[in-house]
Amino acid sequence: PLYLNEFSDSLAPHDLSASDEFQSLLESAADLGIDAPDTVRYRSHNTVLRSQRFHFLEWGDPANPPLILLHGSNQSAHSWDLVSLHLSRDWHVFALDQRGHGDSEWSRTADYSVHEMAADLAAFIEVIGATQPVVIGHSMGGMVTLTFTRNHPGVPSAIGVVDIGPEVNAEGTKMIREFVGRNIEFDDMEEFLDRVEKYDRYRTRAHIAKTLKYNLLRRADGKYVTKNDRRRFHAEGDVRRTPALDELAQLPMPVLIVRGGDSNVLVQDAAERFVDALRDGRLVTIPDCGHNVASQNTSGFLAAVKDYLASLD
Repeated sequence: PLYLNEFSDSLAPHDLSASDEFQSLLESAADLGIDAPDTVRYRSHNTVLRSQRFHFLEWGDPANPPLILLHGSNQSAHSWDLVSLHLSRDWHVFALDQRGHGDSEWSRTADYSVHEMAADLAAFIEVIGATQPVVIGHSMGGMVTLTFTRNHPGVPSAIGVVDIGPEVNAEGTKMIREFVGRNIEFDDMEEFLDRVEKYDRYRTRAHIAKTLKYNLLRRADGKYVTKNDRRRFHAEGDVRRTPALDELAQLPMPVLIVRGGDSNVLVQDAAERFVDALRDGRLVTIPDCGHNVASQNTSGFLAAVKDYLASLD
């Protein structure tokens, strides 16, 4: 098969709550000691935003307050699955596959700037009818969150930014780009698994193996390729600026900054300058993880996020 995971093949929602994938996720949660509901409203959806098809995952009771999760580069909505599962008890969670990622359509113009993604987010919030959502973004998704919030400061009630900020360490981002650039196609899934295991020392091989189906698809020639549009690495830079510290100082809402304790992307002094610039900022450093905080130390990440969410009015 071309696709290795289940998702909606139309504009009708596809129920995933009884799927083998959901059972596998419950097993992962149990292995990691993450509290999870046995049953949850969990659906795959497609929608059209700005003339492009987008896929997203919806978790939990629509009566709960809305929480939107934005993944990082080379990842997908499923990167948040353990987080979404746990938070779905109290939140109506939406995890979006951003343009050119996961099960969303690739951009016809190859425009993958955070500015276009921020416009996608604005359209998405309107389509799902979310009022005053909390928005949390990791890495690329964090820059999308900051750009969107600068442009629409009245929309989110609070935001979270995971291991990214206005100042990042070039060496850290270079290492990620090089890993992604070296890992494009594979003869079999074991080859990809070997490489990810060597790169990500925080997760077990068994845990990584369960998530591979969301990161790969099988080409007609039988090779496996990563499931995102590689043209975004060769696109020209956007002349529009991403938010600077002085602009973020104007944000009226609470802002949580989460840093991975071993991360070389958002280093400690840059994180401190970021939080010091904010009106209502909180910085939490999570131990025993690098850049991919939510997957490498899920329990630590959830503890910080839940504490933050509980502090909101």
